[in-house]
Amino acid sequence: MSLPIYASPLERIWYYTFRVICACVFIFLVAPILIVIPLSFNVEPYFTFTKKMIEFDPSGYSLRWYDTLLTLGLQNPDAPRDWAWWGQVWEQATWVKAAKNSVWIGFWATILATVLGTTAALGLSRPEMPYRRVIMAILISPMIVPIIIIATGLFFAYSSACIDPASLLGGLLSPFLSPKGCLANTHLGIILAHATLGIPFVIITVTATLSGFDQSLIRASASLGASPRTTFFKVIMPLILPGVISGALFAFVTSFDEVVAVLFIAGPDQQTIPRQMWNGIREAISPAILAVATILVIISIALLTMVELLRRRSERLRGMTPQ
Repeated sequence: MSLPIYASPLERIWYYTFRVICACVFIFLVAPILIVIPLSFNVEPYFTFTKKMIEFDPSGYSLRWYDTLLTLGLQNPDAPRDWAWWGQVWEQATWVKAAKNSVWIGFWATILATVLGTTAALGLSRPEMPYRRVIMAILISPMIVPIIIIATGLFFAYSSACIDPASLLGGLLSPFLSPKGCLANTHLGIILAHATLGIPFVIITVTATLSGFDQSLIRASASLGASPRTTFFKVIMPLILPGVISGALFAFVTSFDEVVAVLFIAGPDQQTIPRQMWNGIREAISPAILAVATILVIISIALLTMVELLRRRSERLRGMTPQ
């Protein structure tokens, strides 16, 4: 809002002071990102700006750390970069394997969290639902309880609750369990853990979307002879779809960014990008971590842009004008 002409001197001072404060807060929040991005192009193996970088000398910048993301772990990184070399990257590169694990785990954790979270939100949105506040508080508790407590509980639960893999569903789940029949050190265990952390985000976003949902549409659909299944897929789902997708994106980001639970319950074969970054910081500090961080920043910006577009679409569907 612009400053009115009739504003007093004190109001004018506060007007500009408020904007300076907002600018300082914005710089404080964005400064770490603005520092990481140029440092990822540093030709030297340092986490500081070199003299050449400060002087904008092209020889001070390089893509060597992005190239490291492709060559780390290869048996023959200097081989000609043909199709065989790229196949070797896909199979052997440490960062590529971590990225594949992150995407695979994040995808299935998002699917599971979205289905369960949307179902819970639909039930909690019904006025006749008993103890809605208590159930809501329990379901969103993973957002409130420190992640270290959740990770510790999952570790002991996954390590102690073991069964004979051959006795469960005729052995169909044996490939997803450890040799002892436990969920620890398995992809399935990490997926379930990440879904647990992502469900609260889905519930909150879908519940917020349902708060503006016109319940008379359901009654109108029933009066026209539509079954509950048809009403859900033809009436309810199209209107709440932006909220569902927004929740799914938040759940995916939560899974993609999680490291504490992975440190507790994952094994050597379940290395994700955050865990690989953690290992890199502990074992051999390399600016390749900054290159990964830059890529993750770009992905996060793209996902946030998608969430904002979905929010605006949701407002248009509900007859609200985006601000």
